[in-house]
Amino acid sequence: MTPAQEIRIRPAEARDVELIFDLIKQLAEYEGAPGQVRGSPELLSVALFGERPSAEALIAGRDGAPVGFALFHGTFSTWECRPGLWLEDLFVPPEHRRGGVGGALLAAVATIALERGCARLEWQALDWNTPALDFYKKWAAQRLDEWVLHRVDGAQLEAVARGGGRDG
Repeated sequence: MTPAQEIRIRPAEARDVELIFDLIKQLAEYEGAPGQVRGSPELLSVALFGERPSAEALIAGRDGAPVGFALFHGTFSTWECRPGLWLEDLFVPPEHRRGGVGGALLAAVATIALERGCARLEWQALDWNTPALDFYKKWAAQRLDEWVLHRVDGAQLEAVARGGGRDG
């Protein structure tokens, strides 16, 4: 690889919001769920660069052009009594895959986790996404099949906040 082809990872800046949002939409398309993107560049801007940012992002570039991103946020492990990082999304468009971009992004997030004294870096991948699962296996990521993801949102989130579930 020549220096011109070197992958450069940098923290996202406010000027990157439209780019990141476009990559989020590409990720949703890849995952077969384009209609599930309900956010907006404005909401993303607040989340990444507002008064109280709730997430961070890295941009991967090659030859001055963006070729992927990683978006992550903090977690906490009660068992470790230490912080962690949750990798919400790592996406490299298909035309830029197999060139080390995903690995460079994952390594950059892992480095941030270590620098911040995190006990772990965690993420999830769709069970049908064999390329992603194979990629993470290559990095010796431990698959936690015994853990089941749960979610409440919308009306269910409001009901839980009021102290009741579906039945009460």
